[in-house]
Amino acid sequence: MDKQYKIIDDKVHQIHNIVVHRFRMGDVEDPDLYAATPLMEWQESEQGKWIMERSIDKPIWHRHSDPMNYHYEYAITAQLKEQDYTYWLVKWKKLST
Repeated sequence: MDKQYKIIDDKVHQIHNIVVHRFRMGDVEDPDLYAATPLMEWQESEQGKWIMERSIDKPIWHRHSDPMNYHYEYAITAQLKEQDYTYWLVKWKKLST
C-alpha cells in the first residue's frame, strides 16, 4: 500500500494505492485473452462496481509471470480516498488477499 495526498474539489485528501483484487491464470499462450473473463466478472461484481465508481483514476490491472509454478498472477490496483479506503477495508479486504 502506498499513501499520497491529492487536492480534489479544493480539499486535500489522503489517497491509498491498493490491490483490490488478485487471481491466477494457468500457463496459456495468450494469458491476457484468457484473463479477460475473470477481469470482466470482477468488474461486474458488487466490489468491482463499487471500486469503478469510487476510484480516483481508472483501476489498472497488472500481470506477473511465475515460471516456477507455470502460471500468471493478475492484480487490480486502485486509488481510493481515505473514507472509501476505510469502507473497503471493512467490507472487502479479506477477499483481495
